[in-house]
Amino acid sequence: MEYLNDIFGHDWGSAVLIIFNLVLIESLLSVDNAAVLATMVMDLPKEQRGKALKYGIIGAYVFRGLCLLFAAWLIQIWWLKPLGGLYLFYLALRYFISKSTPKKEDDVLEKQSNKLYRMTIGLVGSFWSTVILIEVMDLAFSIDNVFAAVAFTDSIYLIWIGVFIGILAMRFVAQGFVRLMERFPFLETAAFTVILLLGIKLMISVVPHFYPCSSFAIFLEGPQQCVESRGEHIPQGEHQVVWGDIITSVLSIAIFLVPVLGSLLFNFPKHTKKTSEDNKQ
Repeated sequence: MEYLNDIFGHDWGSAVLIIFNLVLIESLLSVDNAAVLATMVMDLPKEQRGKALKYGIIGAYVFRGLCLLFAAWLIQIWWLKPLGGLYLFYLALRYFISKSTPKKEDDVLEKQSNKLYRMTIGLVGSFWSTVILIEVMDLAFSIDNVFAAVAFTDSIYLIWIGVFIGILAMRFVAQGFVRLMERFPFLETAAFTVILLLGIKLMISVVPHFYPCSSFAIFLEGPQQCVESRGEHIPQGEHQVVWGDIITSVLSIAIFLVPVLGSLLFNFPKHTKKTSEDNKQ
């Protein structure tokens, strides 16, 4: 039991909320990542597309595995949190701007405009240039997943669970989430709304760093940092409620759940109806 408390903390309800959020966001991010990678191979000959994607999946496993190893080190560097928040905020902003433009062609990654692709295509050809670009994108996606996990919790165990879920999601649940997103297209917007929320939460983590004992800092990240700044320690086993994490988790679930319930009950937002083929699956 003590071992489980070390992993999940003494507030198991909060840990379950965090893990549930991580399952949602990591899975949806993995689906979005897979969709981007799929568009990158479309200009290759048909027989090369599967091969390039296979290399991409291998690279994604490697980079997410490295993120698992380095996550414990990354969360110790305080300025990486607000920097990661800016990055997530930029990703969400870029998504919403692209959705608001009338042209949809610019929503897809254009390889020819990528400097790395143009630099390598003359040296190694279009196939390997595409593979190199995919690996670079894999690294960026792996960082996305780690920052998203860190925004929910500072617990290294829960972050490991979250990133590991991201690895499993690419292999086992991505197909199911693709079908889910086909039926509920607004889930992609919900995912990026959560990313925006997480980005804001990470950016305002500068407050607890500089003012650890302010009421806002204690609300956001709990009393741990304040107590440590005074050279004291919270007694082992003493329960801490981190309202910032709980509210972020509840809001994130609501952003996904409320539209889905509204869509099922009132068809708002609109969802696509199941086809006979979907029912057979």
